[in-house]
Amino acid sequence: MDASPAGRALQEEAEPHPDGKLTRERMLACALEIVDRDGVEKLSMRALARALGRDPMSLYRHADNKAALLDGIAETVLAQLTVDPTDPDWVAQLRAVAHRFRHLALTHPHVVPLLVTRPLATPLALRPRGTLRPLEDILALLTRAGFTGADALHIYRALFGFLHGHVLNELQEIVENPDETDDLLRLGLHRLPIKEFPHLRGLATTLATYDGTAELERGLDILLTGLTTTTPAT
Repeated sequence: MDASPAGRALQEEAEPHPDGKLTRERMLACALEIVDRDGVEKLSMRALARALGRDPMSLYRHADNKAALLDGIAETVLAQLTVDPTDPDWVAQLRAVAHRFRHLALTHPHVVPLLVTRPLATPLALRPRGTLRPLEDILALLTRAGFTGADALHIYRALFGFLHGHVLNELQEIVENPDETDDLLRLGLHRLPIKEFPHLRGLATTLATYDGTAELERGLDILLTGLTTTTPAT
């Protein structure tokens, strides 16, 4: 029996629901637990049904197929990304949103590929409503601040393009040999010919002391300063 916290949670989910009903929310919560524990590749309708103690066919009332299930997981996570569209300081609010998104990504690292790729697989109007809520709220925030709708959309795309790249970079395994004391060796950069990659090798210490929070703030400084300059509110 799996005694880990995730395993205990899945065992609890497998017990009969008090009213005997399987809800979409309960199904997606269990699916998210499986992905958090084992990764997306281990999720299947059969595995989910087994974790819930249900017949696999019962799941199709709430998700037509695995693709719909993956969309639902992305929606479940993005539902936790709160945006205050009434904040008078739009820059501060976007910074807060960026840090909340990073926190979600670090909490659910196996879900990050879904957050980045699932929207690309589905036309905008057909995406789960929950995945569109951050977009709608940020558009409301920015148009309230005086930006045109087109500029607000541009800012949203620039922000989340940056955030997606940032979290993917941060989640990479950057230390190859953690027991080495030399940064060049720790990162394996010694394998790169010095004549071909002098700048990259020269950044070994900077790369080895990567600080996700500081890196995010630096990127936001560059991004938001540029956006404020090039797309001023009316």
